Amino acid sequence: MSKYDFSKPVKEGRIYKILMPLGRFVRFLRFRVRYVGVENIPESGGFILASNHIHMIDPLMIGLGIKNRQLHFMAKKELWNNPIVAWAFTKVNGFPIDRGGADSQAIRHAVQVIENGYIFAIFPEGTRSRNGKIGKPKRGVANIAAQAKCGVLPVSVYNNQGLKLRSKYTVRFGELIPYEELGLSENATRDEQSACADMIMAKITELQEEGHCE
Repeated sequence: MSKYDFSKPVKEGRIYKILMPLGRFVRFLRFRVRYVGVENIPESGGFILASNHIHMIDPLMIGLGIKNRQLHFMAKKELWNNPIVAWAFTKVNGFPIDRGGADSQAIRHAVQVIENGYIFAIFPEGTRSRNGKIGKPKRGVANIAAQAKCGVLPVSVYNNQGLKLRSKYTVRFGELIPYEELGLSENATRDEQSACADMIMAKITELQEEGHCE
């Protein structure tokens, strides 16, 4: 397994910026993508972007809709078993997490991303939905929000046609939920974190239920 260096300062990748125009060109050729609510994306400052998850390309689709800012995200540590994949993910602001347990190192890194004024993207369900329906969120999103004391931007991805050529893909950005409205105390309990995660997922569900943007 390629070891990720968590000791390095958090920064944005140059390759990420270079690849964005190529990504937008491929998106134009491959899909019919619509972005709704881009005006809700803060132009500066750190926050959590929380979305449902249906396809592996969701982070790419979301990131391509955000101009002048980059996403940082975590992915299962098994992807770092392949040196080439590990290098590519690291260069586009990805970092590994052990999904089998409480990975305090990855959580601390996510908090640092936010504290440094960047966007941390997370899928609260923890894995992709196999049927397109939104599942039960894990407490991780609330745990990170509690430690970073930041707001959360709910986002939904909607695609009911699969990844075939010219299929529709709608990404909706909701309004930022301020930290003060997340219901988290100084030392948030498990119940508070669960309630917070449920509330965030409910906001995402509301966006997802709007379906495609024609």
